Amino acid sequence: MSDNFDENGFWAKVTRYAKVAGREVVEKALWLYYAAQRPETPMWAKTMVFGALTYFVVPVDAIPDMLPVVGYTDDLGVLAAAVATLAVYINQDVKALAAAKLHDWFG
Repeated sequence: MSDNFDENGFWAKVTRYAKVAGREVVEKALWLYYAAQRPETPMWAKTMVFGALTYFVVPVDAIPDMLPVVGYTDDLGVLAAAVATLAVYINQDVKALAAAKLHDWFG
């Protein structure tokens, strides 16, 4: 894992703010997280994932997350760019793991 990525911070933020951030933001974060757990995902891709997830977790970013409606738009942009770059590593297994976690949180 990346030296800067805080896995506990990731799970704490996603769990605490899942409903506020919205399903789409959380889905992208989970896709990236689970793709990085796969042994087949190369180190360069894992590095990109951890960079995007670190941006998501760190409380200081371009648009403060506490702002209603727009607070997570920058996070979504960073996550979506990483998803687009790493789409080949986001397979059905990754999506199934994310879907199960989303179902727990969103129903």
